[in-house]
Amino acid sequence: MSKILTVTFDGSVLRPNIPPDLEPNKRYVISIVSEDISSSQIKATDVWDVLEDLTGTVEAPEDWASQHDHYLYGTPKRHPEINT
Repeated sequence: MSKILTVTFDGSVLRPNIPPDLEPNKRYVISIVSEDISSSQIKATDVWDVLEDLTGTVEAPEDWASQHDHYLYGTPKRHPEINT
C-alpha cells in the first residue's frame, strides 16, 4: 500500500491536513519530503478546481462533433440531410 499525505509539523507532532484513511494501531513506514511553498501558493482545491485546471481547447476540424465516428473510428463521413 502506498499513500501520500500532506502534513504539518507543529514542533513535536506531524499532523495530517486531512484525516488519513489508515488502520488504527498499525505500524507504518513514513518517508518525509519537504514541500517548500509559500502560503500565497497554497490554494484550496475541490473537484471543480481540479476540473478547471484540466479543461482547455483542442485543435479539431469544425465538423468534429457531428462527424465524431469518422474521426474516432474511421467510418465514412455522414452527410446531414438538408431541410429546405
